[in-house]
Amino acid sequence: MTSVSTPNAAVRAAEPSRLGPVIETRGLRMRYGSTDVLHGVDLEVHRGEVLALLGPNGAGKSTTIEILEGFRKRSAGQVRVLGVDPIQGDEAWRARLGVVLQSWRDHSKWRVRELLDQLGRYYRPYATPDRPRPYDPDELVALVGLTDRADTRIGRLSGGQRRRLDVAVGLVGRPELLFLDEPTVGFDPQARQEFHDLVHRLTDLEGTTILLTTHDLDEAEKLADRILILVGGRIVAEGTAPELTRQIAGRAEVRFSRNGEFYVHACEDATGYVRELFAQYGDAVGDLEVRRASLEDVYLTMVREFESGGRRAVLTEVAR
Repeated sequence: MTSVSTPNAAVRAAEPSRLGPVIETRGLRMRYGSTDVLHGVDLEVHRGEVLALLGPNGAGKSTTIEILEGFRKRSAGQVRVLGVDPIQGDEAWRARLGVVLQSWRDHSKWRVRELLDQLGRYYRPYATPDRPRPYDPDELVALVGLTDRADTRIGRLSGGQRRRLDVAVGLVGRPELLFLDEPTVGFDPQARQEFHDLVHRLTDLEGTTILLTTHDLDEAEKLADRILILVGGRIVAEGTAPELTRQIAGRAEVRFSRNGEFYVHACEDATGYVRELFAQYGDAVGDLEVRRASLEDVYLTMVREFESGGRRAVLTEVAR
């Protein structure tokens, strides 16, 4: 995968979509028999934005994504994706989407480049002046780091190489909206960093909107402009990673040593406390560490609160 320098994600998030929201839902509900899976989900995602959808198994993430992709019919509510109700989306609409599934095991006898070339042909009728389709297969294999495997049969790829191909398949039509389901499973650290660079390239240079589902909270924090936490079919939190950590756990822990003894102090204003600490004790202060709640801390706290019946308390705290 090609590494590129990227501007601050906040800059991308601040730029409004030229054509309105890429994804918009209002009161989205889903019921299977007598069981409600989604309870009035309101969602808005803009052009060039990366949104991470987090939640435990059974939270309703897959159902939400399938509705947005047009593969499942909702029970109630309004949904617009690229300006179209997904249930009414035609081939031209679907050509504007890219999907990277968690696993995809077909076509093992095809060679990498010839598969991408074949799939790309289906997108040619839907090219536009501002969005040429498809990707050139050689450009695409280079983009995902598979140039040296372009003529290799898919069945002979390693797990990480196969996952790179999954990403290439999702990108072949140069999508305006890309759905990524656990995209870096099986990646080593270098491949994961290269994939992150690719995501930034897609959003910064091509204006691709990305909806990401992952259990890797560190990855969500690095990639996402906004994070949405879905629990029990309800959105219980939404915001940037720093916003969520401040909303749920505003206090910080200041750890330090003085004269051989170690101390831990919890406070709201860590910067002010550290300033006073040095003013009072100077060079006697050592081993200084300021720790705020991580995204993982926030996520686990909210899920536990919700699942233990504390949903109202969680929602009230998030709304502050």
